[in-house]
Amino acid sequence: MNTNFFNQIQQLDFTGVLQLNISKGAETKLIVSVMLNNEQCGDNAKNLIPPLTFNATAQEFDEGFFEQITAPVQTVSGLMVDMEKFLKQMEEVKKQSAMEKEKADKEKKEKEARDKKYKEAMAKADELEKEGKFREAWMKVPNPADFPDYAEAIRKRKTSLSDKFATPSLFGTTEEATPEPIQSAEVTDDYPIDEAGEEE
Repeated sequence: MNTNFFNQIQQLDFTGVLQLNISKGAETKLIVSVMLNNEQCGDNAKNLIPPLTFNATAQEFDEGFFEQITAPVQTVSGLMVDMEKFLKQMEEVKKQSAMEKEKADKEKKEKEARDKKYKEAMAKADELEKEGKFREAWMKVPNPADFPDYAEAIRKRKTSLSDKFATPSLFGTTEEATPEPIQSAEVTDDYPIDEAGEEE
């Protein structure tokens, strides 16, 4: 006896294990239960999908069984594949979320450490300035490149301090940052000079 049953099973588009349970019913009828199981799908909701159950004569099954199961089997198969994809995507989202949180926490700790270092350096500079040690205070003010968030405040502080400490003179003594203006010799009109540079 020749049958094309398995050829038709082969043509069904599904992922997983197709289970057929066949039992004899009342009179000449058969009870056929069709269930698709996909072990790759980790979502337990797949267990809530009920099997397809048919109660018909052998001839009715021969005539219309595959027409009846094709669409539902493909739908259930697609549903379980989508459920698995969804679970994998959710895992990826959780992973990314954890990574982002870890990254944000790390950045926050680094910022807190930088802020603390900045405040300590500025406090030390304030302390030295109160003691009149302007040059040492200037040196304690941090580099603006190390603290970009405070770059402008650091520049102003350095300028303010550099204006206060003395600048060295050519003779090794210190002069105030704002020296007295140099007096220039006065030009008198007692001896006018002609264009050739000789006195008249």
